[in-house]
Amino acid sequence: MKKGLVYIIGAGPGDPGLITVKGLQALRRADVVLYDRLANESFLQECRPDAELIFVGKMPDQHPVPQHEINRLLVEKGQAGNVVARLKGGDPYIFGRGGEEAEDLAAAGVPFEIVPGVTAAIAATAYAGIPATHRDCTSTVAFITGHEDPNKAESAVDWSKIGPSIGTIVIYMGIKHSEKNIQQIIDSGRSPDTPAALIQQGTLPSQRTVVATLGTLTQAIKEHDIKPPTLIVIGEVVNMREKLTWFETRPLFGARVLVTRSRPQASKLVTELDALGASVTEFHSIKIEPPLDFDPLDNAIMNAADFDHVVFTSVNGVESFFGRTRNLELDIRDLKGPRIWAIGPATRDALLDRGVVVEKLPMEYFAKSLGEAMGKSVSGQKVLLPRADIAPPVLREDLEAAGAQVTEVTAYRTVLDESMPAAAAKAIEAGEIDYLTFTSSSTVRNFLEKCKNLNLDKLMQHVKVISIGPVTTQTAKDLGFNVHTEADEFTIPGLVDALVEFHTDNT
Repeated sequence: MKKGLVYIIGAGPGDPGLITVKGLQALRRADVVLYDRLANESFLQECRPDAELIFVGKMPDQHPVPQHEINRLLVEKGQAGNVVARLKGGDPYIFGRGGEEAEDLAAAGVPFEIVPGVTAAIAATAYAGIPATHRDCTSTVAFITGHEDPNKAESAVDWSKIGPSIGTIVIYMGIKHSEKNIQQIIDSGRSPDTPAALIQQGTLPSQRTVVATLGTLTQAIKEHDIKPPTLIVIGEVVNMREKLTWFETRPLFGARVLVTRSRPQASKLVTELDALGASVTEFHSIKIEPPLDFDPLDNAIMNAADFDHVVFTSVNGVESFFGRTRNLELDIRDLKGPRIWAIGPATRDALLDRGVVVEKLPMEYFAKSLGEAMGKSVSGQKVLLPRADIAPPVLREDLEAAGAQVTEVTAYRTVLDESMPAAAAKAIEAGEIDYLTFTSSSTVRNFLEKCKNLNLDKLMQHVKVISIGPVTTQTAKDLGFNVHTEADEFTIPGLVDALVEFHTDNT
């Protein structure tokens, strides 16, 4: 039997961008993944589809999978010849019990590797605008657990030495015993006026930072209802926050946004929103599928040179058309005869990426404007429209009214994505969404279809709807939504700009 290998991976404190490249590589090759509560679940999307996923997370005072059982599972899965990823929050060797897991693996003769992670004391303080060290403040820092092994006879933390001598003190898991620990630091001689901070949910869009003093920390925990996971930071470096805050000042910080685009297309929008500080929930209401019958599209592609114009109305149409061209082993140069038109800069760019020049782009990015732009030149001419199966008829009708001979073929189908992520369903029913983004009429219709068995009452009481353009807006209104703002430019960047402007003006 082949020997297995166990990777003990530090996934960082919450922001999924803080995992290391090596950590992701190990995760992607794993046969079995054991993951913690504090490791961002988005990492599971990086796992192989056939990987066995085992949740072994712990809550304060609730350990559904005891540590000895986790250790046993690691040994068992490793001895069975698997590549195992043990995904842990933060760094495995800093209050992560990674050392205990490695000890059992070593004793059982199971090969293992440690993949260090970014620990919360470094990441959360940085995200809160607090450097752990600074030449003007301190050159010493201590990482201390506020939740020691309860079976130990006495504390291993000598507060009498740490309190007065260490410049920056960072206490992990310190809320439960905060009053006792804080008092010991004061009793050791540290001034109650020492700056201090509480960082809850560090590095996540839900991060909350409360600044106090050592003497008022206990009161601040109660007044602000601070819950785990929270770091306690004590030292003069906390004063740097006033100058160095960056994470919590981003324009969409803390805004909870639901994205309804198809899974492949959502990434750009999610990335932009995430960079602006939003907490993004993905709710894929549509899927892009090939036509049920390829014959009409194939015939149109093979006879493309017979058309005077080919009009692309979306990136999906471009990708589907040229994907089929490759399958038919046809030459892109067959498009040299017809004039190529596009709706929207994204569609234009998708054509340019394939070496196809778009001769004219209307200033308004929706179908009717293209029909108006072409109207004087298409009388008696042949126009090919490769589009979605449910595309609105306005463009075809406008062109036919202008005297064009229009051939409309289904290049792709827009269908309901029936998957329902548990996190998205929970957020919707709890009303924990601030903004709904709709990027097409089909995203509106399919959102409602997928939510027909969910209670939308709490959501609809306060949610704001952001639409990509007038056609989508009208569909949303027809289906009962109050649309709060619409993109000036009917593109994803335009949608993001509209959301930022609305959020800035209303918060």
